[in-house]
Amino acid sequence: NGSPGCSWYVTNNTYFCLCFFGGRMARVFVYGTLKKGQPNYQHMINGTHGRARFQGRGRTVEKYPLVIAGKYNIPFLLNISGTGHHVTGEIYSVDDQMLQFLDEFEGCPDMYQRTPVRIVVVEWEGKSSAPEERPAVNSIMECFVYSTTTYQPQWINLPYYDNYDSLGNHGLHYVLRESRD
Repeated sequence: NGSPGCSWYVTNNTYFCLCFFGGRMARVFVYGTLKKGQPNYQHMINGTHGRARFQGRGRTVEKYPLVIAGKYNIPFLLNISGTGHHVTGEIYSVDDQMLQFLDEFEGCPDMYQRTPVRIVVVEWEGKSSAPEERPAVNSIMECFVYSTTTYQPQWINLPYYDNYDSLGNHGLHYVLRESRD
């Protein structure tokens, strides 16, 4: 019906409201292999697992350590706000089916945890019938982010990145699931 509905979440004794618009679309911020041009981007666009609509680009309000870890060179956003960099990524509107797929794909809640995080809008391409629903550049919105609190202690000592690219200068090429042993 297009009217917003809210779901409440509690993180570290702080309450967050995440609003769903027009058929329960949630906002998700992706910073790793699900971004455009990255190895798992096809999951965001093929429609098999639900709907995901690219809305724009953003960066985290708080600094976080974004590391590449493990034998498969997986990007992890460690849930330690105030440390690391303002992480750059993409904002998507996703339906419930896609959100459920992303939870499974990201190994939520064991490997990653889906948490609401404040994101600064850097660029907005999303279409909206009402101009007032279009967020301004530099405005802040809440999006779900897949970050982790279940990381190896030594990961804190790995290099921190602000913008993940699987073929970046770091030389740590991501290993696709179908190529893993």
